[in-house]
Amino acid sequence: MALFFCFGIILVLFLFLLPQMKQEMPQGLFYKEEVPLPSRLHPEVAQKKDELVARAQEQGIDIIITEGHRTKERQNNLYEQGRSKEGSIVTHAKGGESYHNYGLAIDFALKTDDGEVVWDTGRDDNGNGRSDWMEIVDVAKELGFDWGGDWENFKDYPHLQMDFGLSIRELKFGKRPNVDDYADE
Repeated sequence: MALFFCFGIILVLFLFLLPQMKQEMPQGLFYKEEVPLPSRLHPEVAQKKDELVARAQEQGIDIIITEGHRTKERQNNLYEQGRSKEGSIVTHAKGGESYHNYGLAIDFALKTDDGEVVWDTGRDDNGNGRSDWMEIVDVAKELGFDWGGDWENFKDYPHLQMDFGLSIRELKFGKRPNVDDYADE
């Protein structure tokens, strides 16, 4: 009889209380909300990217944004590089596991006077005695970006991101930064 009573209580919890708890708890805690991935950079990231390029120019540094928003397919192709495809490993993130997939990250490189794109972190083309790369990183941090070169495990020197306090797990579960015109409909 006691076993039947316990089973009844558990059944009531699952049938009635759990759906109510899911409605009252923040989305993503118990379930994944199907929210489409954005197809472009978040508006604030796009604005700060443009400011970064302009401020670099003011300092005599020519940069190029080599990546912005990435589709899951592009991310998976990059992930396969150095694994199942030729080349060096450039990312540890599969599709849906990168801030690029949510329009919250950019990658940059330096551009030489002859138009060559380089990832030389020690280069000083503006001749002020400081690495142009680190000057860009400093400006990016002032603008609110986090830098992949500060990461503990995998250093990603060209990578800049704004996570808006959201983890990849939260983004995968459907949370997005609060901007109306950001997520695709």
